[in-house]
Amino acid sequence: MKHSTSHRNCPSSGKTLCGRRRLPEDGKPKDECGVYGIFGSEEASNYTYLGLYALQHRGQESAGIVSSDGERLYRYAGMGQVAHVFEKEKLDQLYGHAAIGHNRYSTTGASFLRNAQPIRVDSNLGSFALAHNGNLVNGWDVRKELERNGSIFQTTVDSEVIFHLMARSGLTDFLDAFIAALRRIEGAYSLLVLTSTALYAARDPMGFRPLVMGRHKKSGAVVFASETCAFDITDVEYERDIEPGEIVRVTDQGVESFHPFGETPESLCIFENIYFSRPDSYIFNRSVYEVRKNLGRELALEHPVDADCVVAVPDSSVVAALGYAEQSGLPYVTGLIRSHYIGRTFIEPEQKIRDFGARIKYNVVRSAIEGKRIVLVDDSIMRGTTSRKLIKMMKNAGAKEIHMRISAPPTRFPCFYGIDIPTRNELIASSHTPEEIQKYLRVDSLGYMSVESALRAMEIPGVASNRWCDACFTGRYPILFDSSEYGNQKDLFTEFMIEEVR
Repeated sequence: MKHSTSHRNCPSSGKTLCGRRRLPEDGKPKDECGVYGIFGSEEASNYTYLGLYALQHRGQESAGIVSSDGERLYRYAGMGQVAHVFEKEKLDQLYGHAAIGHNRYSTTGASFLRNAQPIRVDSNLGSFALAHNGNLVNGWDVRKELERNGSIFQTTVDSEVIFHLMARSGLTDFLDAFIAALRRIEGAYSLLVLTSTALYAARDPMGFRPLVMGRHKKSGAVVFASETCAFDITDVEYERDIEPGEIVRVTDQGVESFHPFGETPESLCIFENIYFSRPDSYIFNRSVYEVRKNLGRELALEHPVDADCVVAVPDSSVVAALGYAEQSGLPYVTGLIRSHYIGRTFIEPEQKIRDFGARIKYNVVRSAIEGKRIVLVDDSIMRGTTSRKLIKMMKNAGAKEIHMRISAPPTRFPCFYGIDIPTRNELIASSHTPEEIQKYLRVDSLGYMSVESALRAMEIPGVASNRWCDACFTGRYPILFDSSEYGNQKDLFTEFMIEEVR
């Protein structure tokens, strides 16, 4: 695996295996998925269902569970959110004492049922299933090589290459074949693999995506999840994070840990703490709530403003806004309400009613902001279209001034490690200065966090601060990859570029 700490400009496009998609209508990036696994409980499938429910924010396109009774595997998956996919009758047919589950938001591979995870196969190594959070930057190249050698793929998911690499390894021991396959892939992965008799958890050597381990308080079952919020709902006590480059195997004989890869500098996703993970979770050995509070405090120190109150763009920016309010001494008020009943599949059919997208998801509390000078805190600006609509709504509701503050640096580069930030063409900060963005948003001032302030907010006393992947801000990609696999992408900013910035 090739690593780099020097600046490397990203490709201007972001097409992977089956093409990248434009950002969702809310303009926010999405994480690829959430994973949950348990070994040692007769209620394994039910606990996995609950764990996936708690991780729903990490993926809403499809959900699936594979269980094991010690002899065979049982699988069910469907399109949509967890509560819609699984009925009691389906869960009752997922027998056994072990299970893994997956919520998917696709970053590679189209959104079809055949791409729903966990993926299950029957092979010369036996039957097993895999759930993957992340993205393999060399997945396309490995797939092409395998296809030239006769492999036939059933999905367009990048992680299917792991099955084929294991089957073609020539090794008869499952763990040896698994390690051999992982040595061939590059990129981000937090993996759960279930066989009839064992549960494996693995994290890539740089640790891009979170993966935590715990014990069920009553049964003693071993549990893994993307975030600890999935432990709380299933009565699991957190034990530790799976270390970067570690593989954990759980069987009836106990828990074993393996470190088959050499030491590699950590590269933890900075956006997990800024936006993706739930604030009640602990990831990367840190409280997400406390990190976001710190981000807000640093933002207030870096970009103070004379104002009357602080308002958050709900929901992910609320904690940072609280931190800003505490540090600045300004009151925090609820000036925006977000509807939680709008699905990601909402499509605005006509350009003439496009403004209704923001109005359906958000509403302004007029009495809270009318006549006020507002500090509006958000965690990111991607395209800027939703932010502009919100600001227009707030001004129409009587806000006297709006000073926008972003609890992250400008997002200028795409992510290739499991977050749907696909192309520079979609990112307003990649081609416009903060002053130009301020003009486009029509706010009285705009302040982004610096990279230095963001890293300071993440710091743990005594732990190095250079362990974060900030490629989406800086273009410094920790794993080099061949950009030729990323095809041309339609300019998604045509409409914005045509419009005169006033």
